[in-house]
Amino acid sequence: MQVDDMWYVITDGPMKIQTISTATTSTDDTPKMKEKSRYEWTSEDMRKANLDNVAKDILYKTLDKNMFSKIKSCSPVKEIWEKLTQLCEGNDQTEENKLMVATQKFNNIKMCSIETMTEFDERFSIIVIELSTLGTTCSNREVVIKVMRVLPKEWDIKTMAMRKSKDLNKLELHDLFADLKA
Repeated sequence: MQVDDMWYVITDGPMKIQTISTATTSTDDTPKMKEKSRYEWTSEDMRKANLDNVAKDILYKTLDKNMFSKIKSCSPVKEIWEKLTQLCEGNDQTEENKLMVATQKFNNIKMCSIETMTEFDERFSIIVIELSTLGTTCSNREVVIKVMRVLPKEWDIKTMAMRKSKDLNKLELHDLFADLKA
């Protein structure tokens, strides 16, 4: 429960310690809430009220001096989290630029003649993972065909045989590279 509470504090801000107000109800017959005075707090209320400080402490301990200097003026942990998200992920324009660059890498990739299949596998997989992280997923068929098209000419016979003998819709990328490496 504490992890859920802490994530709530990070994403929604400090918890408000409230109790049901006996004086009034809302128009839809749900009880109105009022802030609990500190002398009414239970130990669980105190723990929840302190979660903002606990979460801040955890974040502070994970940051280097450079990153800490960029967020030290932020007060609630929600504000710190939003600033860190902006610094690390950027805004919508930054994400759009990252996607454009990753798409260009995917479209322009070619296997170099001096590159081993293992090296190409790693380089290609990094681009596919990057695209996926940015929200663009490619079908198995699209990825497999892309690999087959960007291999050097000496791989043409092998890729033609694979196209005829395998179902490219079901062929996974790791299986393709395993076959090519063999």
